[in-house]
Amino acid sequence: MKKNIFGITVLSLSLIGLTFGLTSCGEEKSANKKVRISYANNYIPYDYIDANGNADGYEIAVLKEVDKLLDDYEFEYIGTSHDDVLLGTLQGKYDLGVKGIWITEERKKKYVFPKNPIAASIIGIVIRTETADVIKDLPSFAKYSGKLVPIGAQNAQYTVIDEYNKANPNDAVQLVAGDSFGASDGYVWVNEGRYDAHVDIKLSFENNVLKEGAPYAAYKDKLTFVNYKGIPTWPIFNAKNQQLADAYDEAIAKLKADGTLSRLAIEYFGEDVSAFLK
Repeated sequence: MKKNIFGITVLSLSLIGLTFGLTSCGEEKSANKKVRISYANNYIPYDYIDANGNADGYEIAVLKEVDKLLDDYEFEYIGTSHDDVLLGTLQGKYDLGVKGIWITEERKKKYVFPKNPIAASIIGIVIRTETADVIKDLPSFAKYSGKLVPIGAQNAQYTVIDEYNKANPNDAVQLVAGDSFGASDGYVWVNEGRYDAHVDIKLSFENNVLKEGAPYAAYKDKLTFVNYKGIPTWPIFNAKNQQLADAYDEAIAKLKADGTLSRLAIEYFGEDVSAFLK
């Protein structure tokens, strides 16, 4: 009888130990917090869904490297619309979002921004090629006419030009707030001579005008892009995720120092876009 009791006791202790072990393993696994990351599913090469249905793009590649350095987090990527990246992250549907985002004072009130950007986009003006001999930059454009296609006041591009005008009052351009977020007909209006320049992103100009089969490919020889400056692009974090943003900052600093960011930029953009931030 004692033997049986001893056997049962040993078995019970073994089961308790097994249960504790499984619980411990479960607790260790759950310590890796799931991070839901929203990204624009068609913003090549920043963020997009590849031919195999996987998340890809420069910003995604950087975040995957960040994930490798953060043992306490597990990243999950959700492709969605540009609007949902902003709204969903604001509402807490996602923990962070990326889509080549620019920082603005209004956005700083809604989201947590880290200390370090993730990339950069190159902003400039699209002009008629026939005027390229006299328009070399924004000051020379201001002297030529300064007649700029209107920009939606809520568009971050409006802020960039507004800041330029404040810093260069003697070479200010004609900044007019448009009715919409962006002027999709800007290329047409410049080509027709209605305006003399259209503020644009270099990548957008390449995709919309220069690329084979582009919607405005007919203007390839008629329009020219003039660089202005590099604008940092940022991941946005939900307001409750300051700790995650801090962890991102630590990781991104390491990736910058070891050359990973430059390598990935050249892979996806064909150039180190972060160099334009200097």
